Amino acid sequence: MTRTVLITGGSRGIGRATARLLGTRGWSVGVNYAQNLAAAQETVVEVERAGGCALPVAGDVANEADVIAMFDTVEQTFGRLDALVNNAGIVAPSMPLADMDLARLTRMFDVNVLGAYLCAREAARRMSTDRGGAGGVIVNVSSAAARLGSPNEYVDYAGSKGAVDTLTLGLAKELGPRGVRVNAVRPGLIDTEIHASGGKPERAAQLGATTPLGRPGRADEVAETIVWLLSEAASYVTGALIDVSGGR
Repeated sequence: MTRTVLITGGSRGIGRATARLLGTRGWSVGVNYAQNLAAAQETVVEVERAGGCALPVAGDVANEADVIAMFDTVEQTFGRLDALVNNAGIVAPSMPLADMDLARLTRMFDVNVLGAYLCAREAARRMSTDRGGAGGVIVNVSSAAARLGSPNEYVDYAGSKGAVDTLTLGLAKELGPRGVRVNAVRPGLIDTEIHASGGKPERAAQLGATTPLGRPGRADEVAETIVWLLSEAASYVTGALIDVSGGR
């Protein structure tokens, strides 16, 4: 039986790498994107080339109507929903908290916290066995920043990922009896374009060299952990926060 997943923020970075790897396992993948349709279509091509099925799904995770429509589209297209990879997130230019304005803070928490909660809520409504679902898996993409704090860079981002960790712990306890496993991965310094969006394109390479493994991580290395958590190989794993951070 073909399994179906919605990956938020699936058009780039860790989301794209996860979609591509799931393609090799024959999954059907909803590739959510906020604005860049071309990038989402590239991900779709990669998934299909790998052996899966995929479609681009537009939507801002911070908008409730968009979130509901995203899930509807995936279910209507593929006939089922087995998993959510709650991956969409943003960073902003590095600075101390004292220099951050309200607009930045509001958008950070709208996308990274409210967005994650809305998507997790919608997955719970559709997959929970007590609501007519068949069970499933949620993997939240957090960050090592949740435990490091990101001082003088983005404590707002770090705080938003702390909320994702708490969501994971609480929701795992809520949904375990209802057939849904919930876990999180906490990537460290991964070589993706998210660092450039924060104004420091060389950040991963520079700081990655200081980790115990001596290098930044790759998106496909995080994807391997996500895909394992989605699989039956992780059938007794729930409520886990798994660091993929090179020992940082």
